[in-house]
Amino acid sequence: MTYHFKVYKENNGYWAECCELKGCVTQADTLEELYSSCKEALNLYLEEPNDTKVVFPLPNENLDSKKNLIKIAVEPEIALAVLLRYYRSNSKMTQKQAAELLGMKNIYSYQRLEKKSNPTLNIIKKIHTIFPEIKLEYLLH
Repeated sequence: MTYHFKVYKENNGYWAECCELKGCVTQADTLEELYSSCKEALNLYLEEPNDTKVVFPLPNENLDSKKNLIKIAVEPEIALAVLLRYYRSNSKMTQKQAAELLGMKNIYSYQRLEKKSNPTLNIIKKIHTIFPEIKLEYLLH
């Protein structure tokens, strides 16, 4: 799962802003540092939203062909959380309902999945049956 950043050159270095996530910006002295800074900023931005009802937009795949943008990958554990929240919300499903469909005994186990987590293959398989839109390869890009 990769988001897109537009890079700007300034006198003393560079800065970049994420095209899909308003307010996700960073800066650095060199382009090499900027790539690293973009990755850190993106993952921190997505890791824990301030409000449990925040649903982030998914990356805009139409931007993949734009030459003036850089693509930054999200850590897989964070990407899964973003995707789960996105598809659960779009399905008008509560966290409790999702937990029940996954066979979890309580909502707190599910809520951990919507944060940075490293679920078992068994849980990933169950997630895939409930949300077939979530492709494993999407988590790894």
